[in-house]
Amino acid sequence: MESGSLWIGSIVVDCSDLPRMQEFWQAALGYVPRDPPEEDGVVLKDPQGRGPNLSLNRTAGGPLEDYRVHLDLYSSHPTREVERLVALGATVLRPATEGSDFATLGDPEGNPFDVIDKRGWSFGQRV
Repeated sequence: MESGSLWIGSIVVDCSDLPRMQEFWQAALGYVPRDPPEEDGVVLKDPQGRGPNLSLNRTAGGPLEDYRVHLDLYSSHPTREVERLVALGATVLRPATEGSDFATLGDPEGNPFDVIDKRGWSFGQRV
């Protein structure tokens, strides 16, 4: 098997209010639509080409209580980012606690994601 033949192309988030979720995730990540949105979904891409796509798919069901996949968003300024994301419409599901390096938030439809404290890091690497 040749190296580099498999990679994460997109992370998929199901949602019912596609325009609201698209607005939130574009503002949260600075991503842009890869193609014009369709009725049943949109693929958002990193305009710098560094991260995987985020696909938003319109569905009728809500988020699962016991989720098994979620996003970890790394931040060198986690407190500031949590405040910014809450202002955009996220809710704090589990605040950062003493000895913990993350806070769990919910997007506007309740899909959980974590903001990980990576102070001293820049785009996934220690500086």
